[in-house]
Amino acid sequence: MESTILISKTENSKFLKISVNIWFTVVVFGQFLFALYILGLYGVSGIAGDFERWNEASAHGYVEKDILGNIVFGIHIALAAIITIGGPLQLIKKVRSRFPKFHRINGRIYIGTAFLISIAGLYLTWIRDAVGGLPGGIFITINGVLIIVCAFYTAKFAIERNLKVHRKWAICLFLAMSGVWFFRVFLMLWLTIHQAPVGFDMNTFQGPALNMLYTFSYILPVILATFYFKAKQSQSGKPRLIISIFILILTCCIAVGTFSATMGMWLPRL
Repeated sequence: MESTILISKTENSKFLKISVNIWFTVVVFGQFLFALYILGLYGVSGIAGDFERWNEASAHGYVEKDILGNIVFGIHIALAAIITIGGPLQLIKKVRSRFPKFHRINGRIYIGTAFLISIAGLYLTWIRDAVGGLPGGIFITINGVLIIVCAFYTAKFAIERNLKVHRKWAICLFLAMSGVWFFRVFLMLWLTIHQAPVGFDMNTFQGPALNMLYTFSYILPVILATFYFKAKQSQSGKPRLIISIFILILTCCIAVGTFSATMGMWLPRL
């Protein structure tokens, strides 16, 4: 009986590891596509001096005569490309073990970028008109605060050499930093399912459906990470099995949303 329980725990641990690896692969691939989109749309048009093209995907990307705001937006977009590429590398175990110096340097860049991109995002949200009005501004602010908090503790525990806790906060930071990407993916999943903007107004970009997607994209990933940590450390195999199944379902949703975003938003604008 005892050996059966141990086998069950081991199997569930392997299942959890496989589920997380599949999720991570799908997310990294999707974020790589998003990074190409950012560089292709904003980077190429910015280098060419065609700044008005920024407004194809962002309502207030380029505002005439708002020099400071345009600079902040450009920096924000450039930093988004950096974190989208550099973030996943911090979580890959083989990269950490084989290239520790790169991990430390990239980590400092990533954490520094986290603070800068949050400040830039808050500036664009409240100084310029927030996308989605007040509700959108509030959720984006919550996401910005989460990023700052996670970045602080990720750095703190790295300095203290408490690597076990440091890695947990690093995962939370990655999830918080991915909030904007998650929102785009889940929005396209929502539109794919309903084939229409159900639950929100496309003109004002407000509505209960968007509030749900904001919550699911900006807040819940960090909360769900705590359930993952608890399931991983649980003496029972049942929590691992439950969280593994949930991760696989979530991965399927992300895969569909990524495909829809790529075909519906990213590729057409390149």
